[in-house]
Amino acid sequence: MSSLRFARAAVRAVRPAAIARPIQRRGYAEAAPDKIKLSLALPHQSIYKSQEVTQVNLAAETGDMGVLANHVPSIEQLKPGLVEIIEEGGNNQQFFLSGGFAVVQPGSQLSINAVEGYALEDFSAEAVRNQIAEAQKIASGNGSEQDIAEAKIELEVLESLQAALK
Repeated sequence: MSSLRFARAAVRAVRPAAIARPIQRRGYAEAAPDKIKLSLALPHQSIYKSQEVTQVNLAAETGDMGVLANHVPSIEQLKPGLVEIIEEGGNNQQFFLSGGFAVVQPGSQLSINAVEGYALEDFSAEAVRNQIAEAQKIASGNGSEQDIAEAKIELEVLESLQAALK
């Protein structure tokens, strides 16, 4: 008997057992009455901690996402952008983060860790426009290679902040 026939016989022997087992599927996270336990922390302080959060909207590298209670566990790298926290009473709080990570854990726990983060209302649109102009001058070639690279990173963050302020 050739080895191919042995393989086919083994496949046929396994196939009925696989069909007999029910297939388990995981659906999308559903809006449940449970709340999200949120922790938003910087290296030097915790800027938000609550158990009364309904939803959190994040600017992840893979795309913007909303996190509800019972969300699928995941780890997301955050790009510079807005984090919107929707509280139980319908109040919204917005923070601008320079980047970081969001970790969704079982039990509706969300931890957001960032290097820098500020409340969106702390920013002035005019000051951001002025900083963008200065960074564009440096990024266009007026400085060392390191200065140009830093200016390009600064431009990315400032342009994200400018978009969030509109």
